[in-house]
Amino acid sequence: MLCYSVLLGPLIGWEPHRTVMFIQCIHFAYLFHQQARLMEYRITMYQIIVCQEQGIGPYSLSFRAEHGNLLGLPNMQVRMSGMNKLDQLKSMTVVVADTGDLDAIKSYQPVDATTNPSLVLKAAQLPAYEPLLKEALDYGKQHSDNLEGQLEHSVEMLSVRIGGEIVQHIPGRVSTEVSARYSFDSDAIVESARRIIKLYAANGISSDRILIKTASTWEGIQAARILEAENIQCNLTLLFGFGQAVACADAGVFLISPFVGRILDWFKASTGRDSYPIEEDPGVLSVRRIYSYYKQHGYNTIVMGASFRSKDQVLALAGCDQLTISPQLLDELESDSEKLQ
Repeated sequence: MLCYSVLLGPLIGWEPHRTVMFIQCIHFAYLFHQQARLMEYRITMYQIIVCQEQGIGPYSLSFRAEHGNLLGLPNMQVRMSGMNKLDQLKSMTVVVADTGDLDAIKSYQPVDATTNPSLVLKAAQLPAYEPLLKEALDYGKQHSDNLEGQLEHSVEMLSVRIGGEIVQHIPGRVSTEVSARYSFDSDAIVESARRIIKLYAANGISSDRILIKTASTWEGIQAARILEAENIQCNLTLLFGFGQAVACADAGVFLISPFVGRILDWFKASTGRDSYPIEEDPGVLSVRRIYSYYKQHGYNTIVMGASFRSKDQVLALAGCDQLTISPQLLDELESDSEKLQ
């Protein structure tokens, strides 16, 4: 799972095995997935990820600074020889797969996965999901007498069934999105989210494996405030501006998904420019500003860059809390063996 190694002695002053023992004593979560064991522990300056997988042997450890990337940490030696850029990125950022395709998820081994109605529709067209689609349609007919209601219930059930398949292949969470039609209706968002969580529970999946995904409109943020108070954690998406990010953090939202590529698209369309150098990319700069603001002011809301248009945009945000990446860009990163600068 993790192909890199970090020499901990100069940083902590202990032998690696003693450090592992120390981490084991103060850990706050275990996430189990098939043969792998992933343990995360967050302290003020660093995120520590410990992973042990059968057949690999000893623990590999990674530290990531809250205010910089992995290579910027003092007194740390990192071996990355032979690693592709996806592996290197995983050593400093939580990589999330932006897909409902199980084969892609198995291949790239992300920690989390994100879905949306478009991705669910695309996944539903795969032969492996055909039984789930039929089940969802039958469920909709059983729970409503009108076509609109049947569609609503069918989409929720299909999203949950596909999400249920995904969580069997990741150690973390899957984001499941409420209907975009509810983006300006707080009550409808809350009701849909509660139904989705109940459907997951009926399928044996606890709410701590799920993020409810909804638009970061004012109504969406207020709905998220209510849901977070009920321990239903949220992923606020369709986030394009700094003001939205501040409002999400103030509402105690678990995670936000600023749209890097769509911000760039808007600037290109509004200015007439064909391209921006990566260090001037408005989407990249927007996420960096949000991330810095959150860390400076002590917000716990996770920043997950999303909607990438290129591999360069992804790499420009290495060190961000999380990045959700399409299979196409994951493949490009995996195929690139150059050192990540």
